[in-house]
Amino acid sequence: MNILGFKTLSATAILNNKWFLFDADNKNLGRFCSIIAKIIIGKNNFFFTQNINCGNKIIILNASKITLTGKKWKTKLYISHSGYPGGQKKSTAIELFKMNPCKLIYKSILGMLPKTLLGRKIIKNLYIYPYDTHNLYKQKPKNLNINDIY
Repeated sequence: MNILGFKTLSATAILNNKWFLFDADNKNLGRFCSIIAKIIIGKNNFFFTQNINCGNKIIILNASKITLTGKKWKTKLYISHSGYPGGQKKSTAIELFKMNPCKLIYKSILGMLPKTLLGRKIIKNLYIYPYDTHNLYKQKPKNLNINDIY
């Protein structure tokens, strides 16, 4: 019996990133971003490996049409710190949305990724656009609906 014949394949040998296009029009922020986070990490692939960036590239359109339920527009706080004493800044979801609607989705997905070097590499696979136009046509992204996935 040849013991060396039973080798486990690494995800790097079968890695082929695909481009997916999602529309955020009238989607709830948390539910939409949790599904995107699973896809960008690569948990929907059969060759998922935790220590390798084996996720797909994601393009999100219509970020300015995302919705939040309940009173979250006024009560949900986003806190940032400059690193200096007294450098803490608080902003509500509506303030962050008015400044940059893409930042709301970006921060939500970033919070669902691992807080390691791998998480910082994974977030670079995310492209968010506030309207329904983008400049990544050469990659030929596959248009997917969130309801068809899960």
